[in-house]
Amino acid sequence: MAAQRRAGPGGAERRRPAGGKARAGGTAPGRGWTLRGAAPGAALLGSAVLVGGLLGWSLPGGLQGGAEVLARGSEAVRDRFVEVACSGDYGAGRRFEGCTPRKCGRGVTDAVITREEAERIRRIAERGLSFGGSDGGASILDLHSGALSMGKHFVNLYRYFGDKIQDIFTEEDFALYRDVRRRIQEKIAQTFGISSSAMYLTKPTFFSRINSTEAKTTHDEYWHPHIDKVTYGSFDYTSLLYLSDYAEDFGGGRFVFMDEGSNKTIEPRTGRVSFFTSGSENLHRVEKVRWGTRYAVTISFTCNPDHGIGDPVLT
Repeated sequence: MAAQRRAGPGGAERRRPAGGKARAGGTAPGRGWTLRGAAPGAALLGSAVLVGGLLGWSLPGGLQGGAEVLARGSEAVRDRFVEVACSGDYGAGRRFEGCTPRKCGRGVTDAVITREEAERIRRIAERGLSFGGSDGGASILDLHSGALSMGKHFVNLYRYFGDKIQDIFTEEDFALYRDVRRRIQEKIAQTFGISSSAMYLTKPTFFSRINSTEAKTTHDEYWHPHIDKVTYGSFDYTSLLYLSDYAEDFGGGRFVFMDEGSNKTIEPRTGRVSFFTSGSENLHRVEKVRWGTRYAVTISFTCNPDHGIGDPVLT
């Protein structure tokens, strides 16, 4: 079936199947990645699981495809928050005053990052990912560690390109990335009533690019339900900044909270931030991307300073 096309940011094509029908197929990011850099001694990185959303149809009463829609791509959401009971995941280890969740839930906002800023952030991802890409349709770029998907493996972007890295990224790119991270961190702190200074960026924090290419390995199967704090012990708060638009740039790819007896979905929108406490109270999954390409950046935070990482630096 022929696809309808229209220009997106930077002149890139946006594709939407004619008649609004989604294409069949699946995609994939890796659950675990091993760096294979140009230089010996490349490090082993932690695992990564991406999050996304659900494909459905418009139904009355705030339902879509049998699930409640928390935020549609067609609406501008200033602030929306749903409080849920905290799981016991935060009581087993050390508690950090002013940070460890006492209030849990999930939030959505289109008022923290502008569309123009998100489009600039997307261009950073596009430039970096243009030098690599996964065979399975879901690709990762981690500016902190330098991990870049390359076929079925990962390379260290900084070792691979050396001094030429400054031909790919600029100081302005990294300054914008840091500023976006800071504003998201402050929004999370404000919403959950904690101290922003008690939160630490943690790994993995990464860009994702997902299309409808079939998964090549089990590690490509990003759509399985998961709990961030179980998958990554350091996570306390998870956020996603969406860099493309549901139903315009891609079909499928919505973020799904899996609550008992129901699902609740978020439709990605350029500049939209979704955030939530990382424990079992926020089990979530990804519906496969059916057509087009979906961009996002996952930014995660911990309360434990021992698990903190710094902002990426262009050297």
